[in-house]
Amino acid sequence: MTQYELVYRQIAAIKERFVQRPQLGTLFAQCYPNTLETTTELLDDGTTFVFTGDIPAMWLRDSSAQVHPYLPLAAEDGDLQRLFRGLIARQAQYLQIDGYANAFNREASGRGHVQDIPKQGPWVWERKFELDSLCYPINLCYKYWHVTKDATIFTHELHEMFRTIVKIMRTEQHHDSASEYHFERPNPWAASDTLPFDGHGTRTNFTGLIWSGFRPSDDACRFGYLIPANMFAVVVLGYLGTLARVGFQDETLALEAELLRKEVEFGIETYGTVLHPRLGRIYAYETDGYGNYNLMDDANVPNLLSIPYLGYRPVDDPLYQRTRAFVLSPENPYYFVGKAAKGLGSPHTPHGYIWPIGLSMQGLTSQNPEEIAQVFECLANTTAGTNYMHEGFHVDDPTQFTRPWFAWANSIFSEFFLYWAAQTPVGSRR
Repeated sequence: MTQYELVYRQIAAIKERFVQRPQLGTLFAQCYPNTLETTTELLDDGTTFVFTGDIPAMWLRDSSAQVHPYLPLAAEDGDLQRLFRGLIARQAQYLQIDGYANAFNREASGRGHVQDIPKQGPWVWERKFELDSLCYPINLCYKYWHVTKDATIFTHELHEMFRTIVKIMRTEQHHDSASEYHFERPNPWAASDTLPFDGHGTRTNFTGLIWSGFRPSDDACRFGYLIPANMFAVVVLGYLGTLARVGFQDETLALEAELLRKEVEFGIETYGTVLHPRLGRIYAYETDGYGNYNLMDDANVPNLLSIPYLGYRPVDDPLYQRTRAFVLSPENPYYFVGKAAKGLGSPHTPHGYIWPIGLSMQGLTSQNPEEIAQVFECLANTTAGTNYMHEGFHVDDPTQFTRPWFAWANSIFSEFFLYWAAQTPVGSRR
């Protein structure tokens, strides 16, 4: 039997369905299994190490997102269950080593950004505190358990991971007064690689929101309350409450998660919106709780575009739709329109580079068949002949791209491919 047999059955079904467009079959056959074939290591201790591609470290965020497209198959595929159980276990181990780190080494090798201040431990590749790095492991646990009902994931280590996450989130609600976290990178490649004010970041007011030093792009936040990450926290704290009860019969932890969830949601809806002069009230990307806002969106998920994908609000929510209209417009400084494509980019890459992750998310959160079709064709036609997704490509010339090996981009495109295919008639040329 082939390892991950259901994954390759899915590939065969797509190839057969789109036999009149063989390039699509090739594209899916390369992107969909990319994480399994190139970035996943099943270790002897039963855990799973999933690195990002061209960087040999495991990000809590990326590793969770990279395996996400395989979740619908996990209930019937024992190989995938082994992979997910092992990844959940390794993430739990990492978060006990350092709950503020975003990326880790396979072993305690001391590799990574060794000059950062304060000095990090040998397991840590990078210690940029990103709120979403606490959210993604909970999201992975809940969705895996929801699909498989596999109770073997409910270990002591996982229980401690949940406790650690809630404790850190509580602390970072009071970052300026209660947190010891700070981060500086001497001689950074870019200013966004370090935090200002001796590594503590810009000042924030208490709002119920949770502070984050860095965005999902690994760039420093301009203002400490990153609204999309807090939205993700609201969703996963609900998941954590369920898992605490079902897996550990821990009513105290469940109630603490649910109270924290309510406080964060209050903070988002009270302090995280702003009145746009053309569109009306929309969500801000960042705020400090003092009335300052950063109006933008970044292609990395969680972002404002991904609100319904995260599960924070439904796709037809009027506030989301107004926010989406801003995000996908030139008023967003990181929405680019060029000769070859238009879409969401990031300050993490050069100006004028569109991210396939952003395009895939635009498609996944659209209810407009024409928009879905247009976004799909754009992605299919901008791989520069590689049949892989990249980190970003130039808006006028897709042959200029960053990161030829970026498994997260391949995975989320595969999710979008299946979403698009479900709505596309057999034999369609769209």
